[in-house]
Amino acid sequence: MAAKNQDSPVMITILGPTATGKTRLAAQVAHQLNGEIISADSRQVYRGMNIGTGKDYADYQVDGRQIPFHLVDIADAGYEYNVFEFREDFYMAFAEIQNRRKQPILCGGTGLYLEAVLSGYKMVKVPVNAELREKLSSKRIDELNLILSEFRELHNTTDSTDIQRTIRAIEIEEYLKNHTRQLNDFPQIKSVIFGLQFDRQIIRQRITERLKSRLEGGMIEEVKTLLDSGLQPAQLSFYGLEYRFLTDYVTGKITYDDMFALLNTAIHQFAKRQMTWFRRMEKKGFQIHWIDGNLKDSEKVGLVLDVFDRGRVEEINHIGI
Repeated sequence: MAAKNQDSPVMITILGPTATGKTRLAAQVAHQLNGEIISADSRQVYRGMNIGTGKDYADYQVDGRQIPFHLVDIADAGYEYNVFEFREDFYMAFAEIQNRRKQPILCGGTGLYLEAVLSGYKMVKVPVNAELREKLSSKRIDELNLILSEFRELHNTTDSTDIQRTIRAIEIEEYLKNHTRQLNDFPQIKSVIFGLQFDRQIIRQRITERLKSRLEGGMIEEVKTLLDSGLQPAQLSFYGLEYRFLTDYVTGKITYDDMFALLNTAIHQFAKRQMTWFRRMEKKGFQIHWIDGNLKDSEKVGLVLDVFDRGRVEEINHIGI
């Protein structure tokens, strides 16, 4: 590969909505560039939550070689890992990869995590306020939303519909009201960003097919195992999507058919929100080079390598579409 000047990007980022094959592409690119992958997935950090979070470990095997990956399986299920911790963990992994003279590749679909490191966010670490949590624990979601609305406009639908996340949001706002902002700033990392996308109908088909495969592959049993390990239903529901609806099914709150229908719809909606986030990133100035997911693997890899190697980042808006 041609040498890069100081203005060339030092990292490759591969993003996209769920079920687009991000990890597979990242691993194949890493195989070509002697790279290592840093995961940007807010749920794959948890041990024991494998099928439901889509940890496709097989994707990290390319031509018999194990591609190194980071920030997967680093926290216990039940722990509330957050973007502040991700940001710190990312920079440690990034530095280690650079010290080994390997190519760092950021890969994932959690927009907040991706943007936090690509933009150089200034962030505040907010500790748990057990007294406040206890005080809020008996309140209904509408009461919690009313409290949160006193601090800021309610723009995050996840915060405003999930009790635990809304309590955490109030906890953060309460802390910021009473404390001087202690900012932990990191340098902004220059990266060339690629996005995988399919036609909306194809994404819907891929999501449904993958859901059926994961249910047949033991996702229900995974949830049962997590509950048997001592996790409470509310703790699992905190992680949303698969874990929320499967927990309701396993605990007898809904039928299998209702679970499948509700979960399938929720994942479709989630994929749509992911694309909305990525489009918003573009409006903020991030240049995302969209790649048609229908292309052959070799063509996708070739496009990534060509743009990254030649340093033509500023010249290309969309490729392979």
